Amino acid sequence: MTFFEKDARSMINFFKDYFQNLCRELDGVDSNVLISIAELICEAKRKGKKVFLIGNGGSAATPSHSAGDWCKELGVRTLCLTDNSTLVTAWANDTSYDNIFVAQLETYLDEGDVVIAYSGSGNSANVLRAIEFAKSRGCVTVGMTGNYNGMEGGKLAEIADIVVIVPSESMERIEDSHLIINHAIKEYIKEKLM
Repeated sequence: MTFFEKDARSMINFFKDYFQNLCRELDGVDSNVLISIAELICEAKRKGKKVFLIGNGGSAATPSHSAGDWCKELGVRTLCLTDNSTLVTAWANDTSYDNIFVAQLETYLDEGDVVIAYSGSGNSANVLRAIEFAKSRGCVTVGMTGNYNGMEGGKLAEIADIVVIVPSESMERIEDSHLIINHAIKEYIKEKLM
């Protein structure tokens, strides 16, 4: 009998628990906030404004994926500011990693644009600086965060105009939830608002 055969029940329970926790945490997200974000994205499209998505690590993957979805399927001018590795690494090398998003926004951002930030802890310095900069330029800001290490959204939840806090302390499930939320917002826009 192999290890996998001996421990099959435990392994099956692990996956069931993971998925059940993910569903419970997604159920704890305020749908009214998601409707507000969907309406904000549609308003940006109507006005010809841009939507910028930012994040680090796993929280950079969701913005990259969603920028493609929202451009292709919704026709929204969406840019993920982590996708240009040459520009990101140049700013990080020549100034500071904390400056990689603000430096790009200084070039691209117009008043009335939208900046959506992803940070599981809500405390990434470069994300916070970008949100503060965007607000100073008359832009609407959204924070997608979680309850990582009991942070309850961190500083991002305090400064963003609209905030989604996934009620989870698991960085993996926070990041899972952010992608699911972005897909749900996209589908809501396609079905209800377009």
